[in-house]
Amino acid sequence: MNQFSEEVSSKLDLIRQILTETGAQGVRLGGTDWFAWATAGGSNTVLLTAETGVAEVLVTASDAWVLTDEIEAQRLQDEELPQNFKLQINPWPDAANREFFVKSATNGGTILSDTCGNRSTSHETSLPASLINHKQVMMPSELERYRQVGRKATEAMTEVLSAATPTWTEYQLAGAGAEALWAQGLHPALTLVAGERRLPLYRHATATGEVLGQQAMMVFCARGYGLYANLTRFVCFGSLESQMADLHRHVREIEAEALSQNKPGVALNTIYHALAQAYQQHGYPNAIREHHQGGTTGYLAREIVANPDTSDRLMANMAIAWNPSLPGAKIEDTFVILEDGKLENLTFDSKWPNVDIEGRLRPIVLER
Repeated sequence: MNQFSEEVSSKLDLIRQILTETGAQGVRLGGTDWFAWATAGGSNTVLLTAETGVAEVLVTASDAWVLTDEIEAQRLQDEELPQNFKLQINPWPDAANREFFVKSATNGGTILSDTCGNRSTSHETSLPASLINHKQVMMPSELERYRQVGRKATEAMTEVLSAATPTWTEYQLAGAGAEALWAQGLHPALTLVAGERRLPLYRHATATGEVLGQQAMMVFCARGYGLYANLTRFVCFGSLESQMADLHRHVREIEAEALSQNKPGVALNTIYHALAQAYQQHGYPNAIREHHQGGTTGYLAREIVANPDTSDRLMANMAIAWNPSLPGAKIEDTFVILEDGKLENLTFDSKWPNVDIEGRLRPIVLER
C-alpha cells in the first residue's frame, strides 16, 4: 500500500485544514467508506454487511493513527495500511482503553466523526459538509483504482451471464455472480437476481429458489478498494419478444435524458426532474415513483440518491450511477464525470452487446 502514501498525505493535509477551520481537536473515521477513503483503498471490513469495521482512523493536528485491537493489528499493518499511520492497539476485550486514548490524544476537545451517533459522548459531532463533499470527488489515483474495479466487475458479469442456463435457479445465478466477483478480488456487496416470472413484479428482486426461465436480470454492487461499481445486465435464452424489446428501448432513451445532463454544476434534482419528464413523454408518468433513480456513487453504493429536493451539485471527477427502470426492464452503469464534462463509463464491456444511444454505447439484452 506504500504507493498510495502521497494520496493519503494530501487527504491528511485536507483533514488538518478542516481542523483549523472548525477548531476541532480531531477527526475520527470508522465507517467502511471513510476508512477506505482515508487509507487510499484500505479495508477495515470483516463482516461484509457491517457499516463500520474493525479499525478506525484518528487524525489530529500532529498525528494520524489507526485504532484497532490486538486481533486485527498485524494483518492490517501487513496488508491494508500505507505508511502514513501509526497503530494504536488496544486489548480486544477492553474497548474503554481505546476511548481513553482518543480523549487523551484530542485533549478532551471536540472530535468530528462519521460515527458519532454510535457513542454517547458530548465531545463528538458530525463531519462538516466540506469534508463529505471531498470524499465524493476522486483524485487521479482513486480514479485509477475505480477503473480497475469497474473492469473487474463487468468482466465477472459477462462471464456469468454468458454461462447461465434457463434451468438455473435465481440462487444459482446470484451465487455464480458472487463467486465471480470474489475471484476478481471484489466484495459482492449486492447481487440481485430476477428470473422470467419475477422480473416485471419487483424492482429490488433478491434471489429465490425459482428457476430462471426464458430471461433473467442480474444487478451488481461490487466493492473494491472501498469503491462501488454498480451495473445491471439482462440475458434472454432465445429471441427477446418485441414487447420486452420496446420496454428496454424506452429505458435506454429515458436514461439518455439523464446522462446528457451530467455536467459539473448541475443539481441532482434537475436530473431527477428530467427523468420524470422523460418517463412522462414515453407514456409512463408514474414510473419515477416506482423505484429510486440512482445518483452519485463512490465509497458508498449511493452517496446521494437523487430526489425532488436534492440540490447537491455534480462536480468533475464525481462518480454517478443512474438506474431508470420499467416493469421488467432496467439499465445501469457507473460513470465518472471528467474534467472536460464528458462521461467515462467505468463498467463498459466491449464484449457485451451494445447499441449507440445519442453517441454513447449502452448495453442491450444478451440473447443466447
